[in-house]
Amino acid sequence: MRDSIQNRLAGRKWILPVFAGAVLSAVFAADTKGRFYPDDPITVEPETMDASKVSPWKIDLFYDLLLNQFGKPGDPASPRAMNVNTIDEVPNSSWFTNRVLAGRPLSIADAVRGPITGTGPAPGKWSVIRAKSEGAAPGFTIRDSAGVTWFIAFDPKSNHEAASGAAVIAMRLFWALGYHQAEFYLSELSPNQLEIDKDAKFVPVSGRARHMKFSDIAPVLERGAKNSNGSYRVLASKLLPGKILGGFKYFGTRPDDPNDVVPHEHRRELRALQVFGAWTNLVDIKTLNTMDSLITENGRTRVRHYLLDIGSTFGIGANGPHEWTDGYEYLFEGDKTMKRAASFGLYRQPWQTTPYEEHPAIGRFEGDRFDPELWKSRVPATALLRARDDDKFWAARRVNAFSDEMIRAIVKSGRYSDPAAEKLLADVLIKRRNKISQTYLPRVNPLVNMALDRSGTLTFNNAAVDAGVAKAPPDYSADWSTLNNDSGSLTAIGETRSSGTRISAPAGLPSANGSYIVANIKANGSEHASWAKPIKATFYRTGAGWKLVGLERAVADPIVPPKK
Repeated sequence: MRDSIQNRLAGRKWILPVFAGAVLSAVFAADTKGRFYPDDPITVEPETMDASKVSPWKIDLFYDLLLNQFGKPGDPASPRAMNVNTIDEVPNSSWFTNRVLAGRPLSIADAVRGPITGTGPAPGKWSVIRAKSEGAAPGFTIRDSAGVTWFIAFDPKSNHEAASGAAVIAMRLFWALGYHQAEFYLSELSPNQLEIDKDAKFVPVSGRARHMKFSDIAPVLERGAKNSNGSYRVLASKLLPGKILGGFKYFGTRPDDPNDVVPHEHRRELRALQVFGAWTNLVDIKTLNTMDSLITENGRTRVRHYLLDIGSTFGIGANGPHEWTDGYEYLFEGDKTMKRAASFGLYRQPWQTTPYEEHPAIGRFEGDRFDPELWKSRVPATALLRARDDDKFWAARRVNAFSDEMIRAIVKSGRYSDPAAEKLLADVLIKRRNKISQTYLPRVNPLVNMALDRSGTLTFNNAAVDAGVAKAPPDYSADWSTLNNDSGSLTAIGETRSSGTRISAPAGLPSANGSYIVANIKANGSEHASWAKPIKATFYRTGAGWKLVGLERAVADPIVPPKK
């Protein structure tokens, strides 16, 4: 039986949390008993340590910005993601839940529902209990007539329905992709609904706290987009469950969380935000827009990790359309930034001539000239910089799993009053999905869904061919071996070939339960050189037949470019 403090992740079978004072490090010990275990591949990341002692922390946002923009935090190397299981997938965890590409297909109805559990703030009086202390979007915190706490945000005057629509749509997309999300609701607010809670405090410019007055929130209402009847369409975000701990970083680990043993820059679901961010143009990826919460479920306490404020997506932000540089440049890019400043903006890049079908509710968002390889968040995030081709392939498969119908249904949840806005956003998301599939699905050997039946017939799918972004190769071949799970030694059986995605194994496969065989599968004659690099698939014999327990893609570690 596995010791409760040991996590087996990736190819490093045992990860032991080792405490030295307040510092937590992960020691990857070699497996001396065998490559595979009976429960491989694990589908849930073991998080068995009690995290009840984790304390809230506050990260200095200005320092965090400077560190990420000008420093080199985290591990400079980009090894294989450390939280994948033996078949190169990400197990469910407090970070991520497989949804859009899981064992059971995600229905359109489930994708549209997303994380929503209710109907939004209760009608009646809303008590303002707190002014907003961080972020640029206008808003405040209220307690509704049912006693539930909500964060209220407004659309900017210049772009009615924009920020609120983007947030509820992005919430559903990122939930379907697998991330923990806060519940966002579109609601209507009349100013006469508001009252100031008797205990609400306000800190004016003088810095001396006093009881909040209605005049303190009047500027917030003044900045918001107003409906013709004097009400406001607002975005209501439900208070997260559990004890709020502060955000997480895109590198390193949280020192006091005994379950946080994989450096964040080596978690595949965080690396994958390089692709998911490009798809949705989520330019504001930073610590401020994350949150950890201490959750107790089934008698076990652990930290749950949320992506928040994912509303700075598509072509819009909290205060209006994205800048022309958003999605193309970091906030500071050395020579480019200096040349633009010195020329008073006359120094231009090719992307500055990109034509947009601008709509007030959508902003600057297009798919015709979009190139996922050129996309950047505003500030470098270490995990995104460490994304390898296998991470991007994994992410692209999930983006490609969103059908046109699912995308259009999710976009409809934005409740745009102009059908043209809804159509524009869905059309662009579909175009960008297709560009991501074209770019990343053929980048590695794209064989997936390996299965070996009792008769010895190997079947698989070619994700790039199935997506219509690559031609099928002339044929496929597989080199077969038996595996000694104790020593790791291989004994060759033979090679077989097929013009399709069904290959018969050679005669002589072992039939005894507990046997292991390895098939190295590649495509022959493809225009994509990476397809000739074999995928190593390992199968384990059980009473029910052969079970896939191992999958390794041959991917070179990338060279991380220096920051400019």
